[in-house]
Amino acid sequence: MSFPTVRARRTRQTDLWRRMVRETRLTPDALIYPLFVIPGEGVRHPVSSMPGISQLSVDEAVKEARAAAEAGVPAVLLFAAPEQKDARASAALDPHGLAAEAITAVKSACPGLIVWADVCLCGATDHGHCGHVLADGAIDNDSSIQTLAQVALNYVHAGADAVAPSDMMDGRVQAIRRALDGDGCAMTPIVSYAAKYASSFYGPFREAAESAPAFGDRRSYQMDPANAREAVREVLLDIEEGADLVMVKPAGPYLDIIRRVREAVQVPVVAYQVSGEFSLIKAAAERGWIDERAAVLETLTGIQRAGADLIITYFAPEVARWLRSL
Repeated sequence: MSFPTVRARRTRQTDLWRRMVRETRLTPDALIYPLFVIPGEGVRHPVSSMPGISQLSVDEAVKEARAAAEAGVPAVLLFAAPEQKDARASAALDPHGLAAEAITAVKSACPGLIVWADVCLCGATDHGHCGHVLADGAIDNDSSIQTLAQVALNYVHAGADAVAPSDMMDGRVQAIRRALDGDGCAMTPIVSYAAKYASSFYGPFREAAESAPAFGDRRSYQMDPANAREAVREVLLDIEEGADLVMVKPAGPYLDIIRRVREAVQVPVVAYQVSGEFSLIKAAAERGWIDERAAVLETLTGIQRAGADLIITYFAPEVARWLRSL
């Protein structure tokens, strides 16, 4: 059967019809809000490349987390940029360090909020790489994963509800899972940045997290943007090692990867709408070129339609409020 018997527009005629037959439904429960923590008190330092986003002292991060929770956002993802950095990421290992302090403070103030802790070395190292650097400049995988496991354990002791390793070292999920299980933390989920690409869309984040590499780049451990089958391989390896959720990062330029991963796994799939995606929308909206709210909702719906169960986005509190008002 075809036109005029079949008329697809019949169920598009009104807003109520469109809502009734909608296939993908974005809800606040799918959102995770990233927060950037820096030393100090009463500090809200605007990130120049991310309009509306600030680096926050611990007390201000607590306020931001509380506001996000009140808006309906169920989880936050914490990043820390400590003042003291060294080659061993000592600040991340310190049980009284900035990240641990922020985790404890946010969890204490917002016990109903789920706190994810990003596990990496880049923000706490003087070289800015995600693993230990050898004398020749290479990244030493096997010693790095042992440190990452210690960092993850530190964050769980501080109160993190989940740990999210973002380093892309081989075997780090297994090392973290063994460390957590061996310490009586078997119920703590691991959210693996399983398919994290070496992307040009991370620039604003590196300003916010103070994590730009001091030399070279991260292409020896983050994925080549040209590869898709490799993403599925990485995801399956991380699940085998003990990952409870797997992530694709970035989201918008990698919708095909999100779809491939969704079709390959049974665990929840997370997608990260990264800083560059956020800033592009903000910049265009500020110039009047696009409608910000419409563009944000469209991009997030597209990410979810591709197969993401959860989305990390800097728009999370705004979107939660928008969705509640619909």
